[in-house]
Amino acid sequence: MLRIGPSGNSDAFYASGRKHTYEEAAWLAEIGLNAFEYSFGRGVAIGDAGAAKIREEFAKYDIEISAHAPYYTNFSNESPEMIEKSIGYILDSIAAIRKMGGRRVVFHPASCGKMQREEAVCLAKYNISRLMEKIHAVFDGTFDDYIVCPETMGKMQQIGRVEEILDFCKTDARLYPCFDFGHINSYMQGGLKTVDDYRRIIDKTAEELGDEKTKNMHVHFSKIQYGQSGEIRHLTFADEVFGPPYEPLAKVIDEYKLTPYIVCESNGTMSDDALIMKKCHKNI
Repeated sequence: MLRIGPSGNSDAFYASGRKHTYEEAAWLAEIGLNAFEYSFGRGVAIGDAGAAKIREEFAKYDIEISAHAPYYTNFSNESPEMIEKSIGYILDSIAAIRKMGGRRVVFHPASCGKMQREEAVCLAKYNISRLMEKIHAVFDGTFDDYIVCPETMGKMQQIGRVEEILDFCKTDARLYPCFDFGHINSYMQGGLKTVDDYRRIIDKTAEELGDEKTKNMHVHFSKIQYGQSGEIRHLTFADEVFGPPYEPLAKVIDEYKLTPYIVCESNGTMSDDALIMKKCHKNI
């Protein structure tokens, strides 16, 4: 099943008079969306009671929930202590999303820092492999239904080009790509425009990772302002300057019969723009 929904509580959600995330499930079902991404961007802090309430409500309305790990993760950091902190952020995110009834966690892979890119990428790949070993050890046989998604990044000095994410995902069966197409477009300086632009990414994914990870990839989408250094800020679908357009991606998804988990990250209008995205698909 194709799932589409917002990242976080949108302006429209609050305008409806609701304020708690557990209320999001009934509201999303009411407006016609079926996914939601909970951000642990500044740290994993949710109590058992709150997580249980979210799990109950989201299950009741068949809204799938995912999580974004804290933004501080950097698997090319040269400090072993900082790598352990990054591992800890993701372990905490997995433990929390399990309590909330979800099965996907997205994370930022790394940045170059003062290293050459090739060196930073190699270090990130090694440490992501360590992360996955730790995950399997901690959750000991109970992790097979869970997915961890390294995300494509939008700034020139960040690690997370499409080819880098594909290479990371080869290291473990539970690593699935998170393609943030706004980030990819920012990195490419506006290079995502046509059906063929998107098809090349999907074809390369299928070639390198196989059908399962391609069909069920994680997707972030928003229009993003960019400059020479890449991503600057998230925009709304009202923007007609920066892009990327969603319609060509929807055509590829429909053509290939993919069932990705699609999260809209527009600036405040996440639910409104997710509904626009949904209308671009023929079979929903």
